[in-house]
Amino acid sequence: MSNLLLLSPRYRNRQSDIERILAGFEAGKDVIHAGRNCIKRFETSSGAWNVKRYHRPSLFNRFVYTFVRKPKGRRAFEYPERVLAAGFETPAPVAYAEERRGGLIDYSYFISEQCPYRRRFYEFGDARVSDHEEVLRAFARFTAGLHEAGIYHRDYSPGNILFDQLDGEWHFSIVDINRMEFGPVSIAKGCSNFARLWGQPEFFRFLAHEYAKARGADAQQCEQWVMTARNRFWKPRQKNFNLPYQLNF
Repeated sequence: MSNLLLLSPRYRNRQSDIERILAGFEAGKDVIHAGRNCIKRFETSSGAWNVKRYHRPSLFNRFVYTFVRKPKGRRAFEYPERVLAAGFETPAPVAYAEERRGGLIDYSYFISEQCPYRRRFYEFGDARVSDHEEVLRAFARFTAGLHEAGIYHRDYSPGNILFDQLDGEWHFSIVDINRMEFGPVSIAKGCSNFARLWGQPEFFRFLAHEYAKARGADAQQCEQWVMTARNRFWKPRQKNFNLPYQLNF
């Protein structure tokens, strides 16, 4: 078994610590998420780090990720620098590691700093817009800013948007960014980016109008694009999601 280890420039002097954390991943007990991919939290002298172990790919994907396409963890390690350089928040990368067996990728790991924000967009699933206009307006502007900067998160879902209010200002951080596109984002494409969020029609209409204001676009056209994308995504999926409320269409 051979190994690949890439370190963020700011953590090049922490290689031994990183290798120790990777070697002790199985023994780590602070589990943030357990599923196909496993995320654990480790305390370090530099603060809390999240270590995400990606599941072992199928044999076909082992070939693809070894010879054709960058693995998810490698992309998750490289993309944050582009997002941070554009002035947006995402957990800073620490390291990326691969285990290989028989010359092919096996498990891979992405280590990042832990975002301090604890709130996620799940809480707006059945919320009244009138109770949350300030944060939703700020979020629409944040999303418009991402798109104007040529940043498009292809999994812009509630669990991948962390936020909190600091000193009266709303802050947002995007996570799980291995699925990103960088380049011009049209108004129509930008509006479709809201589709995976949880919320009632009023929630999406409010975001559409605030997004239109932020990008100087037609509000009614944005509302149509947002609602079309939202309904197209959710109508065939609603019965398969364990939502704590009923989606209205």
